[in-house]
Amino acid sequence: MTTPKGSGVVRIASVAALGGLLFGYDSAVINGAVSAIEKHFEVAPGPLGFAVAAALIGAAAGAFTGGRIADRIGRLRVMQIAAVLFFISAIGCGLANSLALFVVFRVVGGVAVGIASVIAPAYIAEISPPHIRGRLGSLQQLAIVSGIFVSLLIDYLLAHAAGGSSNMLWLGLEAWRWMFIMMFIPAIAYGVLSLTIPESPRFLVAQGDPAAAQRILVKVLGVGAGETVQKIQDSLKREHKPSMADLKSPKGGWYPIVWVGVGLAVFQQFVGINVIFYYSNILWEAVGFDESSSFIITVLTSVTNIVTTLIAIAAVDRAGRRPLLIIGSIGMAVALGAMAFIFGTAPVVNGVPQLGSMGPVALAAANIFVIAFGMSWGPVMWIMLGEMFPNMYRGAALSVAGFAQWTANWVVTVTFPSLKDLSLGLAYGVYALFALLSLFFVLRFVHETKGLALEDMDDGFVPGGH
Repeated sequence: MTTPKGSGVVRIASVAALGGLLFGYDSAVINGAVSAIEKHFEVAPGPLGFAVAAALIGAAAGAFTGGRIADRIGRLRVMQIAAVLFFISAIGCGLANSLALFVVFRVVGGVAVGIASVIAPAYIAEISPPHIRGRLGSLQQLAIVSGIFVSLLIDYLLAHAAGGSSNMLWLGLEAWRWMFIMMFIPAIAYGVLSLTIPESPRFLVAQGDPAAAQRILVKVLGVGAGETVQKIQDSLKREHKPSMADLKSPKGGWYPIVWVGVGLAVFQQFVGINVIFYYSNILWEAVGFDESSSFIITVLTSVTNIVTTLIAIAAVDRAGRRPLLIIGSIGMAVALGAMAFIFGTAPVVNGVPQLGSMGPVALAAANIFVIAFGMSWGPVMWIMLGEMFPNMYRGAALSVAGFAQWTANWVVTVTFPSLKDLSLGLAYGVYALFALLSLFFVLRFVHETKGLALEDMDDGFVPGGH
């Protein structure tokens, strides 16, 4: 047996997490382009909200199908499909000559995002040694927030270079178009690099190739590879291919752990985190900042998100998943409550809240919210979805949880403009309520997964009723 090659595992997990970078880029790039798209296509607020949220419809579909497809053709093939879809979306959105065509290519990109959102955490969990699985799983969220940062920075730089997101930049194309086109670079990198990493050993065992799985596990575990293969085989014993029917408990309905995964996925979105990244430019412009300042604030917020994700990476395998979720829920509830109070009590002139001296306090609260989310629910939800389900139905359960996550994301995205028009205080009050509810959900239903082997998730982790 060879010794564990830690750097090799990190490289493998980092390549898989590149899907997260594209996920983050594709999700947030719309932020800097919203105003320009509204002006260019002369679109009303309703259709504009649909265009912004269109990618989320594709993401829900991609997440729902991605896990099941990966169970049939492999994790790597699915990554490569996602890379191709990201590339098509980048070029298509950048060159679209109508809002309808733009929406079509946003949906294509959304499918890629949905696929990447479920395949990366599953693959990383399946390739990682248990003692560092949390840290490696956190690379997915680090890649997502890095992608958000990169997209917002590129949005800012391109808009600045052109003198505005609606102005012409290169080759007769406006700056906002180049914001989307630039995504083709990481899309190609993701596709090419996915050719350099091994298939998931758990998929290989499921496909009847335990020898190949053992060779990969020798490289990442060093010792215990043969025992792990045997445990995988025991956990995968069945007479049929993976399907959604695997989620049904002998007692009726889905296994309780599937519902826990759905709850984690939904709460991660219902706290309103993506409002900060999808609509933050519009939000800060609405309370008195100009376009340039709003861009800078948004970029700085994304940097905060990266730093706090690094904190989570350092802590998740020491402190555990559940304590981070609890701390994060409390921090988010307090910060969102403060924002609800500030925006809810501010005088409104021509539909714009006049924050006055409370403006910096609101900005600080928004960043505290991002910090609380970034060190907890941001990475930990993806870590747990990748590791908490038993081998026999991980792909199917991930599909359901991923679908729930993107559906919740869509609900928040399309309802925020209407909530904002009613009252920003009301909007943040709703998110604060869900942050508080997320705390009680974790305390009641979420069990710790730190240090458990994936094959042991059947043995004691799953809540009563399994």
